[in-house]
Amino acid sequence: MLKDNIKAIRKSKGLSQEELAIKLNVVRQTISKWEQGLSVPDSEMLISISEVFETSVGTLLGENISESKTDDLKAISEKLEVINLQLVQKKRTRRKMIRWLLISLCLIIVIIFAFLFLLNSPYFSWDYDIPENAVLGTVFHSFEWLFIRIAPVIFIIAIIGIVLTLKKD
Repeated sequence: MLKDNIKAIRKSKGLSQEELAIKLNVVRQTISKWEQGLSVPDSEMLISISEVFETSVGTLLGENISESKTDDLKAISEKLEVINLQLVQKKRTRRKMIRWLLISLCLIIVIIFAFLFLLNSPYFSWDYDIPENAVLGTVFHSFEWLFIRIAPVIFIIAIIGIVLTLKKD
């Protein structure tokens, strides 16, 4: 409903998305996301939009203009509460996705460490007189050298990220 109202009022005022974006100090893509229902403006931005459109926030949210002010405030607060709950749910989903990505990163690091440990650095026993072995051995050694030094730092950062995302729930 909000997305349709923003689009309809913007068009009735003869404003393009770009013009509205300039008046609100946002990028055009933000207006597009609002009109597609991919995101919603926060309460301060709703007030700014209503000022630009010269209409009430209640009208933007789909309320009839004839309702009393106390009803308008109650309806606006209820709608904002619903919008805030939707935003909280999106944040939770994003936090869970980040947590699983970090867990996956930790698992990959552990698997690579186990693989390197089990291989026991085979490039030491290669015959480096053969050019292919020399190149492969050098590349493998470079990867292992870099991985052994960087992976623990990434692992610790990922563990901290996992703990921080768990702390919020």
